[in-house]
Amino acid sequence: MDKSVYLQTDIYAITCEALSAGRNNIEVVRQLLAADVKIIQYREKEKTKREKYEQCFQISKMCKKAKALFIVNDDVDLALAVEADGVHVGQDDLPVEVVRKLVGKKMLIGVSVSSPAEAEAAAASDADYLGVGPVFGTNTKTDAGEPVGLDYLALVAARSDRPIVAIGGINENNILAVRSCGVSCVAMISALVSKKDIAGYVAALREKISKQQRVL
Repeated sequence: MDKSVYLQTDIYAITCEALSAGRNNIEVVRQLLAADVKIIQYREKEKTKREKYEQCFQISKMCKKAKALFIVNDDVDLALAVEADGVHVGQDDLPVEVVRKLVGKKMLIGVSVSSPAEAEAAAASDADYLGVGPVFGTNTKTDAGEPVGLDYLALVAARSDRPIVAIGGINENNILAVRSCGVSCVAMISALVSKKDIAGYVAALREKISKQQRVL
């Protein structure tokens, strides 16, 4: 099966242990999977490679058991080592064409874009999906740049033949506006992993989404 079909979902969860209310990534991912979140991206900038490998090894097995997609941020070697489903790269990481040579055809590749030029280049590459943002201001990534806004997000989504994942400052107050831009799914970090009751929060988000769909 083409793994990109998994991107047609609601929530794309991204880990951040520093924002997880004292819980480690393993526990947070366990709660996310229990809430039936189908995409997990492992993103940790401060841990050692060994620490990241040990967590990713466990999370990869957990995601396979739950039939969820597991994506590793930045570290192509780590994604390969734990047999992840995909790897996500930014503009300062290895080019998509180089990543494709390393990971082959079976692994998904996502690429972050935040300008028309980056989106155009990504569309011409072998990337499987585009991560567009930050949509709104966010403190989660110190190097996130200026918000791209909803108009730009809608423009990229309308012109792209790849799935679009919106990211950056998305929470329960703006998720419906973001989804209305025609994205495939919505990535969430702090608004999601910081919640004490992750399952309850996910259920509330899905109720909002369900109500929006019934209106449409």
